[in-house]
Amino acid sequence: MKLFGILLLAILPAISYSQQSWIRINQLGYLPKGTKVAVWGGKEAAVPGDFQLIDSATGKTAFKASSGKSFGSYGPFANTLRLNFTKFTKAGTYYVKAGEARSPYFKIASNVYDGTADFVLNYMRQQQCGFNPHTKDSCHTQDGYTLYGPMKDSTRIDVVGGWHDASDYLQYSTTTANSVYHLLSAYKHFPSVFRDHYAANGLEGSNRVPDILDAAKWGMDFLVKLHPKAGWMFNQVADDRDHRGMRMPKMDSFYGRGFERPVYFCSGQPQQRGKFMNKTTGVASTAGKFTSAFALGYSIFSNTQKDYAQVLYNKAFTAYQMGLKQPGVSQTASVVSPYIYAEDNYVDDMELAASELFRLTKEKKYEQQAIDFARQEKITPWLGKDTAHHYQWYPFINVGHYSLATYSAAHKKELVQYYKQGIEKVWNKAKQNGFYRGVPFIWCSNNLTTSFAIQCLWYKNLSKDNRYDELMQSNIDWLFGCNPWGTSMVFGLPAWGDTPVDPHAAFSKIGHIPVNGGLVDGPVYAAIFKNLIGIKLVDADEYAPFQSDLVVYHDDYGDYSTNEPTMDGTASLVYLMAALESGGGAKK
Repeated sequence: MKLFGILLLAILPAISYSQQSWIRINQLGYLPKGTKVAVWGGKEAAVPGDFQLIDSATGKTAFKASSGKSFGSYGPFANTLRLNFTKFTKAGTYYVKAGEARSPYFKIASNVYDGTADFVLNYMRQQQCGFNPHTKDSCHTQDGYTLYGPMKDSTRIDVVGGWHDASDYLQYSTTTANSVYHLLSAYKHFPSVFRDHYAANGLEGSNRVPDILDAAKWGMDFLVKLHPKAGWMFNQVADDRDHRGMRMPKMDSFYGRGFERPVYFCSGQPQQRGKFMNKTTGVASTAGKFTSAFALGYSIFSNTQKDYAQVLYNKAFTAYQMGLKQPGVSQTASVVSPYIYAEDNYVDDMELAASELFRLTKEKKYEQQAIDFARQEKITPWLGKDTAHHYQWYPFINVGHYSLATYSAAHKKELVQYYKQGIEKVWNKAKQNGFYRGVPFIWCSNNLTTSFAIQCLWYKNLSKDNRYDELMQSNIDWLFGCNPWGTSMVFGLPAWGDTPVDPHAAFSKIGHIPVNGGLVDGPVYAAIFKNLIGIKLVDADEYAPFQSDLVVYHDDYGDYSTNEPTMDGTASLVYLMAALESGGGAKK
């Protein structure tokens, strides 16, 4: 919560505690021709029959409409209403009033999303490993030593670089490759929204390269090191022995080999350190992600860095062969705690890989392989469900369907239907509550929310069907304040709004450096929160009136489950914000 909000609560406690209804909005604002809905939530049975949109400059009512039906109870509220003012299109600054409740001020304007993609990209630079531009210092420069590979254990290998995964300093191949693909796709589809204000290493200063490509290449260089030759691929750097207290990134000596950290080979077999065993069955879930990142990277960099692009081209095929040879999932390894990325699907990754190779080569065998993989997982399994394991279905949507539908006219109609069926599963849950919430409150629910909004966008682009516009926008609005807590889930965005200020992050807590652009994990089921290890709130909960037996969110350093920014979720958000800033239409 922003400081002024905390001060307001301190100054006006009687008003705050007597208030029984609230209006939640997208704090960034609304597009004149876009879907515009605020959500009213009240703790009493009575509901207002209508609402007004008030012009902040004149104080006059600019629009009035019925509040519509009550959606009943949700979270902390006894009743919820969707206040729809989509028909109103005049630009300006407004607030919504319904009964005794009024919303914060917000804008209706065509530029409400301008600059947001580049702002979110700030967090990707802050997560850099090897050299960090925010500390202006190096870290983890002796990574690392190998485990589980065909080489002798503890063999030295250079894998310095990439991004730290979250507020810890572990690094995963799967989240890196997925992030690289999203960043490259953002540039490919929406190149005009990105600027050049930073150098290749993340320091301030133009280098005549869009910052989005500098960021993508930082991650890509890491992937190149993790797939050094045919038949060799590594799945993660470091493990949960990293979790020995919050600290700024530096050189860590937690692994018994000086400042080296372990580098886990993609063996295709279960891996155990300490008492925990993962359920790895193959390599394809990692290899497929490498392939798609390399293939798209080749296309993006081939005009400016031909030799580098050729390296990526070659690695796309060697990575794909590893996936074909060892089908199955490659889960992460844990040593001291039970928490891992327990991925259970791989055919979506191989579909995207084959689709990208089809795009490069036009060879029909890759098109056929892609559709064969697609038919094995038509709908991402969490869609419409109440729960899933941590990163069980990753990426959180099937990116391969969009790629293949874009480049394969023969299969487009089929793939579009798969997207529609998945969206319908979520819609059948979402339409039952006032926030149109159909995404489960599992760990990293904001990542799922972002990805689901992208699936809705891609479906619309492919089908020209706008029936899910309000559902898509409700997920976007949720991220920026139209949620029970009335807060944005992105640090510092918008600058004038209620956003996280006390995330579970060393940069902000220890370094006093804002984690601008970081997408925090997001709300979790209250039952999950109560059973996680090592969580203890540091400060009084300013959102206490809005917690419930269903779901909780805390802007508190002590809560790593709801308030920790993540690198890969933020990378997906870069894509979503770029799409919104550009108007949504993707270039091929």
